[in-house]
Amino acid sequence: MILHRFTLAFISALVCSASVQAQTMQGPVALQGTVSSAQEGAMEGVLVSAKRAGATITTTVVTDAKGDYAFPASRLEAGHYAITMRAVGYKLKQSLAADVTTGAATSADIVLEKVTDLHQLADQLSNGDWLNSMPGNGFGCADCHTLQRIVNSTHTADEWMQVIPRMATYSNGSTPEHPQPLVPGPRQANEAPRNQAQLRRTAEYLASINLSRGPDWSYPLKPLPRPQGRATRVIITTYDLPRPEAMPHDAIVTPDGHAWYSDFGHQFIGELDPATGKVTDYAFPTLKPNEPKGFLEIEADPQGNVWGAGMYQGLIARIDSTTRKTTVYPIPEELQTNSTQESMVSPQFSNVDGKVWTNDQDDHSILRLDVKTGQFENLGQPKTADGRTIVGYGIPPDQHNNLYVLQFRGSEIGRIDAVTKELKIYKTPFAASRPRRGRVDAEGNLWFAEFGANAVAMFDPKTETIKEWLLPIKHSNPYDAVRNVKGEVWTGSEYTDRVTRLDPASGEFVDYLMPQEVNIRRVFFDDARNAFWIGANHSAELLKVEPLD
Repeated sequence: MILHRFTLAFISALVCSASVQAQTMQGPVALQGTVSSAQEGAMEGVLVSAKRAGATITTTVVTDAKGDYAFPASRLEAGHYAITMRAVGYKLKQSLAADVTTGAATSADIVLEKVTDLHQLADQLSNGDWLNSMPGNGFGCADCHTLQRIVNSTHTADEWMQVIPRMATYSNGSTPEHPQPLVPGPRQANEAPRNQAQLRRTAEYLASINLSRGPDWSYPLKPLPRPQGRATRVIITTYDLPRPEAMPHDAIVTPDGHAWYSDFGHQFIGELDPATGKVTDYAFPTLKPNEPKGFLEIEADPQGNVWGAGMYQGLIARIDSTTRKTTVYPIPEELQTNSTQESMVSPQFSNVDGKVWTNDQDDHSILRLDVKTGQFENLGQPKTADGRTIVGYGIPPDQHNNLYVLQFRGSEIGRIDAVTKELKIYKTPFAASRPRRGRVDAEGNLWFAEFGANAVAMFDPKTETIKEWLLPIKHSNPYDAVRNVKGEVWTGSEYTDRVTRLDPASGEFVDYLMPQEVNIRRVFFDDARNAFWIGANHSAELLKVEPLD
């Protein structure tokens, strides 16, 4: 992680300049300064973060083309703040902190120095930086963890031949501090490498990019460039979660402005009040003690009730928007196996017919819950009239509660009619696009992330056509996509620690760098407050991203 903690500072109070006030677009300034280095002079695109002593909220801004940064007075209350930064290849020349007072702008200039030690530089790299540096086309081993563990290891190819199959025996909600083995059964068998020749090629590749052959890497380290231009006009707020072991996978916002997250490794769904930073965790029962714990998707229904998909515990759950009472809906016993996995839940348009969709990643079946009766209907694995099937991952519904099925393993999307149960399949223009997750906009168009194609796409149900936009940063591999009311499309990368904003009309992209490793999964845009939300799956934090233009 590149977010460093320091405590001491040189502080002086100044009257803020009109140019800095214009940069914040928020009125008076609380804290301002310039970031520079001997190598570059004034530095654009440096992330500067301020966290008040004892607080759980961190505010981040980005330096402009003149190297200037400024925190709006509306974002920093009076107090003592630690000042930290993110700029790959650089470190603080001296520790820095600032005392913010009411009614005056505090100045704290920051001087950076170049990192000269190769291993210190390596510790700063994101997964995207590593993939940008590695020879060849990289690999798909970074969805759930940092690549630092791989590149810093000294495993030989023979040792990797043992490590890789062992890794496949753990659920994707595992961490080194909290390992969760898969129960032997179909799911564990499906995750295990089955092709020994392919396993050997992977093992040899991993041994070629780590430290098994010497003290340093055999290829140059090539970090992605820092933000520039519009990508510097943003405010990012990071909210610490009270349980440091929490793994926020999905993050959404309900109409009351509260943010909610699913814990990928534990039996909790959490609620955050952004105004105060207070977090309330709602515990759910463990129905299968020997199975991995954790929730994946969360989503709100039209009444504001929050629903969660309980993964290997074989359940979906609901939190009442008024009483906060929790209800669990276990999948019927006859459908439960050692590999049952309810990863998705789709209640967004359950007001249409009283049905909430879910899926079982074990056999790729689609189920729906009748909320009134509590009974599940099993539609099985979707099939077209001529017998074609689709293996779904994301399952976003439309305004008529018809269901889209996104084929993460291939290049197709499907649409299930809620009344007739008829399935239609549509192929994406990009080959091996790997549609992952998405959401239907107010006009009924489906926006989704194409993980394999490094693109976002739109399906128009009126013309039954798909249009795609290729992301400008290689290895972004977007996980999810959402269109806001302004017509912009937002997505996020598991690898590059960047949030991407697309104007589909012009094709213009803006990529905002986050202040720390985030491993972005579900993305959500709060139109009422013009804010984009994500969970930091590896660091027990929620992040709010607010563009300033």
